[in-house]
Amino acid sequence: MSKPIPDDYTNLLVQVKQRIRSAQYEALKAVNKELIALYWDIGQMIVTRQQGDSWGKSVVEQLAKDLQTEFPGITGFSTANLWRMRLFYETYAANEKLAPMVREIGWTHNIVIFEKCKDDIEREFYIKMTRKFGWTKNVLIHQIENQTYEKTLLNQTNFDQTVSAEIRNQLKLAVKDEYTFEFLELADEHNERQLEEAILTRVEPFLQEMGGIFAFIGSQYRLEIDDEEYFIDILLYHRSLKCLVAIELKIGKFLPEYVGKMQFYLAVLDDKVRLADENPSIGIILCKSKQRTIVEYALKESNKPIGVGTYQIVSTLPQELKNQLPAPEQVAKLLEGFE
Repeated sequence: MSKPIPDDYTNLLVQVKQRIRSAQYEALKAVNKELIALYWDIGQMIVTRQQGDSWGKSVVEQLAKDLQTEFPGITGFSTANLWRMRLFYETYAANEKLAPMVREIGWTHNIVIFEKCKDDIEREFYIKMTRKFGWTKNVLIHQIENQTYEKTLLNQTNFDQTVSAEIRNQLKLAVKDEYTFEFLELADEHNERQLEEAILTRVEPFLQEMGGIFAFIGSQYRLEIDDEEYFIDILLYHRSLKCLVAIELKIGKFLPEYVGKMQFYLAVLDDKVRLADENPSIGIILCKSKQRTIVEYALKESNKPIGVGTYQIVSTLPQELKNQLPAPEQVAKLLEGFE
């Protein structure tokens, strides 16, 4: 007669499943690295031969046919993909910093990045964000098309004076200057409650637009202080930074008094909600529009980490901001330590 299943069997099952998933993930990473290395080497061989022997396009086309005949069960050797391997190698061969990084993300992600991004700094940004947040190919395309790179570098926060140096850069890269909510079916004229309700019906795309590594905690999150009730529009949790994120939604232009209200919410969250091992809470004030100078003054004396962004139903980046991106060396410094 077999013995009964022990009470703690469930814990064993959970641990074994976690270990199996971990092994599967590591195996997939190893396979991906080997595939990227293969494509890199093929691209290098094509470039070298075409430079040295003056070989033309027909050689690549013939190579694709012969490889497909020799390895009929293996995809990836089409003429178009061989040209991508060539471009892939040419794009990163001279960049000692990015060449190792490209092995950390998938081939389809790499294609999107080296074909759609205009320079190495922008490519580094999307490589690191894809690796950090586990973006799918479609999410990555969405982020590039919505100009996440530019909107992140232009963001307005007071993180330099309110958070520790250890997490400052990661926080800056977690807040954008403008968010695009094109997935919301809203009329041009709407109130704050309608905006919030629309977000709640599309939580998943909302979290993706916010950055993809947030967890949803609640809407109209209740705080009680001395028998008085206060409600935060949306409360999220940033899984990587281990901090609560309070979001206030405003359908009009930014007003300085919004900062004081957010400071109050963050103080209460830190005192009554935040766990001992979590970082201080941060706030994001989302408005329909803002004047950058007014935001700078409003945040200047704030002692709580707050960012101010705008939201649009369609993707736009004001023309006057396109030439205000930080210098490449400033961007590179910001990306340091963001792994």
